[in-house]
Amino acid sequence: MAERGLFARLRFSRQILLLQVGVVVLLLVVGLALVAALLRSTLTDDYGQRALAIARSVAADPDVVVNVEAKRAGGALQSRALAVRARTDTSFVVITDDQGIRLAHPDPAQIGQPVSTDYRVPIGGGEVASAVEKGTLGLSVRSKTYVKTPDGRVVGEVSVGFETDDPTAEFQHLLLIAGGFGGLALLLGVGASALLTRRLRRQTHGLEPHELTELLYEREAVLHGIGEGVVAVDARNRITVCNSEAGRLLGIALPIGADLSELDISPRLRSALADGDEATNLLAVAGERVLVINSRPVRHDDRELGTVLTLRDRTDFETLTRELDAVRSLTDGLRAQRHEYRNRLHTLSGLLQLGHREEAVEYLQTLTDSVSSAAGPVGETVADPYLQALLVAKTEQAVEKGVALRVSDDSWVPAATTDPIALNTVVGNLLDNALHAARMGDRRPATVEIALLAQGNELHVSVVDSGGGIPAELRDTLFTEGVTTKLAPGHGLGLALARQAARARGGDLWLGDPGGENSGALFVAALPGIVDDRTDGEDLP
Repeated sequence: MAERGLFARLRFSRQILLLQVGVVVLLLVVGLALVAALLRSTLTDDYGQRALAIARSVAADPDVVVNVEAKRAGGALQSRALAVRARTDTSFVVITDDQGIRLAHPDPAQIGQPVSTDYRVPIGGGEVASAVEKGTLGLSVRSKTYVKTPDGRVVGEVSVGFETDDPTAEFQHLLLIAGGFGGLALLLGVGASALLTRRLRRQTHGLEPHELTELLYEREAVLHGIGEGVVAVDARNRITVCNSEAGRLLGIALPIGADLSELDISPRLRSALADGDEATNLLAVAGERVLVINSRPVRHDDRELGTVLTLRDRTDFETLTRELDAVRSLTDGLRAQRHEYRNRLHTLSGLLQLGHREEAVEYLQTLTDSVSSAAGPVGETVADPYLQALLVAKTEQAVEKGVALRVSDDSWVPAATTDPIALNTVVGNLLDNALHAARMGDRRPATVEIALLAQGNELHVSVVDSGGGIPAELRDTLFTEGVTTKLAPGHGLGLALARQAARARGGDLWLGDPGGENSGALFVAALPGIVDDRTDGEDLP
């Protein structure tokens, strides 16, 4: 228990090293044991086959056959057996008759005595190979064969053997060589295990398994427990980390390992991830959402690991901002009108106080005619009160900027609109951009003309200005977040939001004519289902 506790207290990398060394040692021990067993068996069989070959050569000698058949002990048989023993370096060469009586033996005193081992197999016409038996000369590896006359009768046997020390010495020599190779393999295995353990420690930054498990749990809890989307890419621009909120905000699947170029995301998001530059509170459009993105490069030991992007949904906030902009525009217009009307009332009051009644009546009539002429065209062609208010407010803004805003003569919106917010986003952005372009352009007088035409429940909008048009280098990326012709920072999102609002309703917004020397830019929008064709102007308040 104490040893187990000590092992458990070791660092994981050292545990791995000890286990690997233990496995290597165990495999080597088992391997050497198998090799030793195989070597011993192979050597025993080899010596037994050598003994059998010698015994067969002796048994085939005609002189040996004649002397064994005649049972002549000693003499020629003894000389023959001793000569073969000396020439082949065997332990013994024993010749017997068919009764197992020794006719030749290394010890002359044993001649005439029965053999001490079983002789029935060779006398019966068989052979014994590689038998390890103990006889009068000690333990040996021996083989036996029969002596047969030309007419096929078995008249005796020949037994040849080697001392067991002979194969044992060779076995020990071979085992020593195998042990040397095993030791070398052990050193290589231990060295490889140490290198592997070092690499493991470097790859895990020295963290223990339980620490890695805790980090995994904490990572999952943080990624999926926060209300922001998180996306991380490595140095090769492949997604390594993402949470479900990021997929929901972007409206696409974010598989781990996917290349950034394969994802259908906006250019601003792609640039924030691919460039690896730090970005704070950058606005981007993803589907029908407006997102605030923050990008941070990740480095470790001066090594670029990738980029982490956080995403926050700003759609509702942006919608409220647009509504507030519309209200502010209308308020600015009303404030300007109030100021003008106050001046007119002061003039009228002064005329009355001075007794100029006829001049007061004439002045009042002039004011009434001017108001009717100003509001009449909008009121006659555009019946929707939200659209009317927006056009009046933008008209007042245009006057302040020195731009003439006109509603085209062929405009016709006889019914209410069903989505004032989307309408304000599209028309408001187009008018703001057109007013800016006309004011900054060289043509005078500076003008902006808007055409509004309802066709069933679909509203067609076109806005043209007298500015210098859209530069050629911006025409392909005009609706991308961050692309703008304005010099001041904080722009470049209006057209992207306007197109998003149009496409969210199944419509679209596009550049009809980039403009140039003869005219300014023309933008066209189609908004299906935004006009309530069940009503007409008479039902409106």
